Order: sequence, then C-alpha cells, then structure tokens
Amino acid sequence: MCLAIPGKIIKISSELDDVFRIAKVSFNGIIKDVNLAMVPEARINDYVLVHVGSAISVVDEQEAKTTMDILLKMEVPDISEM
Repeated sequence: MCLAIPGKIIKISSELDDVFRIAKVSFNGIIKDVNLAMVPEARINDYVLVHVGSAISVVDEQEAKTTMDILLKMEVPDISEM
C-alpha cells in the first residue's frame, strides 16, 4: 500500500529552473525537503500530497487538513520517519 501525506509548502529552498525545485514542506509542524518536479504549478502556501519525498499533486487546504486529521486518528507511524 502506498501512502501520500499532505503538507504545506512554506519555502522554495532551491530552484534550478521552473521545474526542478525543492521546497520546505510542513507536515503538521515537521519540516522536510520535498521535490516539486511533478507539480510545477505549486507555490508557497499551497498544500501538496507527498509520496517518497516528491510532491505528486496540489490539493486544497480543507482536503489536506481532513486527510491529516484522519491519518493522525489512525496513529500512522511517525511521519518524521517518512
């Protein structure tokens, strides 16, 4: 089973061009580097679904928060390990 975790882009930390960018993404307060190559439309303050260190889609804020709430209730293993 694959799992994508929602997070909020708080900073574009590295930018080679419009496609190859790395962002700082907050997952309920845990900050990770995320590759944005698959979502060139993503901007600071957008919410993205992240799988294996890459953002795979941009989602709206309510969807992201609902998904995170469900994951937290399920007691998914420590997100900082993902």
